[in-house]
Formats: sequence, structure tokens, C-alpha cells
Amino acid sequence: MRFHGLRHAATLCIVAAFAASPAAAKVISVSATTQGANEELQEALILAQPGDTVQLGAGVWKLTDGLSLDVANVTIRGAGAGEGGSILDFAGQQGAGEGLLVTSDDVYLTGFAVLNTKGDGIKSKGADRIVYHKLRVEWTAGPKETNGAYGIYPVESSDVLIDSVYVRGASDAGIYVGQSKNIVVRESIATENVAGIEIENSYDADVHDNIATKNTGGILVFDLPSLPMQGGHNVRVFENIVNDNSTPNFAPKGNIVASVPTGTGVLIMANRNVEIFGNVFDNNGTANVMIVGYRYDHKDPKYQPLPRQIVVRGNQHGKAGYAPKFPGGDMVAAAMGGAIPPVLWDGSGDAIVLDKVGVLSLNLPDVKTPQGEAKPAPADLSKGTPPAALPVIKLPEAMEAKVR
Repeated sequence: MRFHGLRHAATLCIVAAFAASPAAAKVISVSATTQGANEELQEALILAQPGDTVQLGAGVWKLTDGLSLDVANVTIRGAGAGEGGSILDFAGQQGAGEGLLVTSDDVYLTGFAVLNTKGDGIKSKGADRIVYHKLRVEWTAGPKETNGAYGIYPVESSDVLIDSVYVRGASDAGIYVGQSKNIVVRESIATENVAGIEIENSYDADVHDNIATKNTGGILVFDLPSLPMQGGHNVRVFENIVNDNSTPNFAPKGNIVASVPTGTGVLIMANRNVEIFGNVFDNNGTANVMIVGYRYDHKDPKYQPLPRQIVVRGNQHGKAGYAPKFPGGDMVAAAMGGAIPPVLWDGSGDAIVLDKVGVLSLNLPDVKTPQGEAKPAPADLSKGTPPAALPVIKLPEAMEAKVR
């Protein structure tokens, strides 16, 4: 009897496991070539159940409205992000919203392209454990102020993986992660955006093995006032190629990134515990690395505008500082023989620079001091003891398994 009872219990467990297993999930295939394909695609996203895959066939969707997904644990999988793959073209979009908006957890996006959206390319909000993988977001006419602001745009989320994506032409940031925590951005390409990659008001991020090229600024780590999540910290930017960030700034006026100087490699503003190491910098006309405070008016009493505990070490520096675009930069470069040093510090907060290159300080220790009162001079930031190395960011195994 005892054995029979155990066998009965085991049978119930097996039945329960089958009922909850992905075997019950289905694949919803959508073709771009059938009549009403646009409506069928949005309907598939509405009708999908947890565990389902929405499979996009090869072809081009000519979309006039944005798409949305609010069902958890759904995969949207295309036939590839390049020519001949699954292309969602929003050139005829009527509204100004996103191409695709995701508001649910455990979503996996892979193998398709989003083109020419009026607003952001792919946005996720409050979507934990989201994976962006092998995607392309592009404004095909190149840099224009009228392009959408963000290409890949997760915000207000925990556990974010951006892996092997390509973004071109965003009028704010190509790859942007905001007000989020536990983030990995890797193996991706950002080109001809205002900001290539931006980590804003976020905690615990690894940005590595990416290429940021031909943007206005390659990689930005910002903390801004008056947002629900503040105190950005623990960000590692390492083993990236950051070169030729020479695209003139085309952000709409009033946007914070409209102030990013053309020719910026990595820009750290008002963040703390940031490590910049093992990167390859070259041909960034203003500076390979900029470390600055937030020098704009704000009314947020909790905001901390200074950069703190910034460490720059073990990077390779090529040509830099030959065309600095900050006010008066051309005169400073001329006075220094035609170029300023690869690392530019405004003089606020604190930083340690262990790279064997020059550092130029603007000697503006108070963020309220007008930039017109800058007194540029070489600085030695190699003294002091660096803080303890930041830990590796680890994402849930289930997320990593999706991209293997």
C-alpha cells in the first residue's frame, strides 16, 4: 500500500508537470505575404498565451500602426534581421508611437528588424527578464532630427539582456537602458546615432564587447534629476571598440544629449562607481573619455550632480582630442599644440585615471561655476587608491539559455 501511494503521488506530479510544461505551448506563424498580414500580426500578439512563440515569416510588413505585446513569457522570433529576413517597416506609420511596445515579463525578442518608426523602435516598460537578441533597428535615411528617439529602449525593468543587436540613426540613443537594474549590453553595434549606447539612472550594468562608431558620442553613462529612480551606480564599460564618433549632433533642441560634443568616446556624467577598462579608443575628436558633473538647472533636492569613484584603467588610446567641440575647445587645442589629451575632466567630483595618457582638467569643481570660467590645465589623476573592483553582472540562467 505504501508503494502504491508513492506511485499515485508520482503520477499526479507527472500530470501536473505536463500541464505546466512548455509542451503545451504553441507556435503562431504569421506570413508577411498573406492578405491582412498586418492585422494578423497584431492579432497573434494579442492571442498569444504564456509559453507561445509568434513566428514571423520572411518578408516585409508595411505597417501603419505600432504593435504591442502584454502577455508574459512569449517569444517573438523572426527569420533574420538582415535582407531576406523578417522586416517590420514603419515608414508609413500614422502615429508617433513605438514600432513595438512590450509591457510583460520574460519576453524574448529575436531575429527581426524594425525600420523607420516615427517614435522609438522597440520599447519595453516594466518588463523584467527581457531579452533583445539578434535584432536590427534602423532609420534607413541615416541621421536626421526627425528620426525616432531610441532604437532599443528598455526602461523601469530588472534583468535586461541586449545581445547582438544593430542600431543606426536614433536621434537620442541607439541602445538605451533607463531606470533599470541588473543589465548586460554586449556584442552589439551602434552607429550613426546621437548616443550609441546609454545607461541612464540605472544600477548594476555591464556594457562590453560592443562597437560604438560614427555616433556623436559612443557610450554614455548618465544620472539625471527628477526621475523616480536615481543614484545610478555600479556600471562597467569594458572591452568595447569606441572609435570615429564624428557624426554631428542631430538631437532635437532641448534634449539632454543635444549637449553631447561631437567626437566623444565615453561620457560619464553625475554617476558613481563606474569602471572604464580594456576598451580600444581611436579617432574621437573631442576626447576618448569625458568625466563631468551635471551643470544644468534643476529643482530636485535629492539629486547628486557630481561624478564619484570613477576609474579609468587598462584602455588603449589612439588619436583623440584633435577637434574638441566644447566651448573654447579649439583654442585650448591650439595652445596645446593642436590636440588636447585623450581624457577630459571638468574638475568636479573625483576620478582615478591609471591609463598612461594625459588628462585635461577644466578646473570647474563647483557645478554652478559657469563654463566660461574654465581654466584648462593638465591634471594628474593617477594618485589615490581605487575602490574595490565591481562584481560581474549575472543574469538568470533562463535568460542566458535563450541566446545560446
